[in-house]
Amino acid sequence: QVQLVESGGGLVQPGGSLRLSCAASGSIFAIYTMGWYRQTPGKQRELVAKIISDGSTNYADSVKGRFTISRDSAKNTIYLQMNSLKPEDTAVYYCNTNARTTFITPTTTYWGQGTQVTVSS
Repeated sequence: QVQLVESGGGLVQPGGSLRLSCAASGSIFAIYTMGWYRQTPGKQRELVAKIISDGSTNYADSVKGRFTISRDSAKNTIYLQMNSLKPEDTAVYYCNTNARTTFITPTTTYWGQGTQVTVSS
């Protein structure tokens, strides 16, 4: 099993910044992707940003230029630096990874518990 622990959410004013962290732990053989999704009530969970094992990144159009995803591979940790936050960024942010726990087990998707980000004056 792989556990994901998120931190860094909270309340921030519009235009402000927050930094989310997500650390993966447990029996990890390989991590293929790690990323952040977000969800608001009544809506589907959507991709915010992800980083692939080769270091390439993908971003939702709505956050390009404002959010930056990065990783510390040695610590199996990713970060999401969120700048110029808008009220519409308010959501529960979930960390996600696609990983394998052994050489023979299939790639499995794991989710963190989520951290609330609220952008409001």
